[in-house]
Amino acid sequence: QVQLVESGGGLVQPGGSLRLSCAASGFTLDFYAIAWFRQAPGKEREGVSCFSSGSGGTTYYADSVKGRFTISRNYVKNTVYLQMNSLKPEDTAVYYCARAGTCSSYYLNRSRLYDFWGQGTQVTVSS
Repeated sequence: QVQLVESGGGLVQPGGSLRLSCAASGFTLDFYAIAWFRQAPGKEREGVSCFSSGSGGTTYYADSVKGRFTISRNYVKNTVYLQMNSLKPEDTAVYYCARAGTCSSYYLNRSRLYDFWGQGTQVTVSS
């Protein structure tokens, strides 16, 4: 059974860092792309970053996080990470990971294309 489980959220001060994890089970990352989305209260869900399937792997980032966030994968652990640096109060949201067949800027802007989602982890950036 397919499952995605996020962890690593928490409260951090502006300028701080967090690393989120998305542990996948029931399938392997070799054949699927994983994306991170976030949703702040009263706002639509926003695509943050995605990592394509395959050995090479292509990454995409929303303009709002480029240069601050880094997505990576560990095939042995079947886990995807989101390293978040230089965090800002506007990064506060529930962060979700989700599975799709591919990763692109097109896919990152269309959450309906993802078939499985994790339960989310809260990230709060505040002093």
